[in-house]
Amino acid sequence: MPEQSVASSGVTEATIATLAQRLDRAWEERFTIAPLTESEGIEDAATAYRIQTHWTTLRLARGERIIGRKIGLTSKAVQEQMGVNEPDYGTLWASRYFPAVNGRAEAPAAIFLQPRVEGELAFLIGETLDWPEITPQQVMAATVALAAAIEIVDSRIDRWRIKLADTIADNASYGGITLGPWSKALRGSDLRTIGMVMSHNGKPTVFGAGAAALGHPAVAVAWLANKLRSFGIPLQAGDIVISGALAATIPAQQGDIFVLEMHGQPPLSLRFT
Repeated sequence: MPEQSVASSGVTEATIATLAQRLDRAWEERFTIAPLTESEGIEDAATAYRIQTHWTTLRLARGERIIGRKIGLTSKAVQEQMGVNEPDYGTLWASRYFPAVNGRAEAPAAIFLQPRVEGELAFLIGETLDWPEITPQQVMAATVALAAAIEIVDSRIDRWRIKLADTIADNASYGGITLGPWSKALRGSDLRTIGMVMSHNGKPTVFGAGAAALGHPAVAVAWLANKLRSFGIPLQAGDIVISGALAATIPAQQGDIFVLEMHGQPPLSLRFT
């Protein structure tokens, strides 16, 4: 496509590339930028996804690796707050995966801008989902195992002044991720009612359940699989998918320790070093 060609939204490919580069520089050099909805008038989700995709392409060219996908805006209350009627998604980049050793993970606080943490469920997909109208039941059948997950959400947008297009373009506000051990037994649990508690520096702070993610985490993953497929990107065997927050986010700073406790799973802790 020629550099100055115009996307279906009316935004040129050159503009898409420029905004992706702006976000990439903010990520690499650790500074915030004005909301794209304000500075550039980017309002529609389709354009924002084009920016997100171009940014991922930039990172892949430098050696980044995709390990899966993340789902955001799975809470009906948050959707109403942002004036949208569906979730959004982003890409999990391997460079921000912080492996847990004996249930404990560490992340360097200095690489983040304005981080928050949230507790989620992670799905390990064992079969490529590439057919029309994928259902939650088919998601569960294709899931090899599940795990407790702590997602670090972070925003390159100044003071989290985000609208839908801002967070989509900004890779759904991805910051990082750590996971507990994979559990095949969780596949047999009622994921709607599975409970979680997140403690902050030893104090239980937020409480949630699987139903917070679109009523059932597998519903959220089915939405993702169908949304990706509409863009010609099937959810792949081997992908990790985090289902969306099961409770409110908690701001984080250097020295903080978060512990996620989920029914039937060992505790998972994350320390900001």
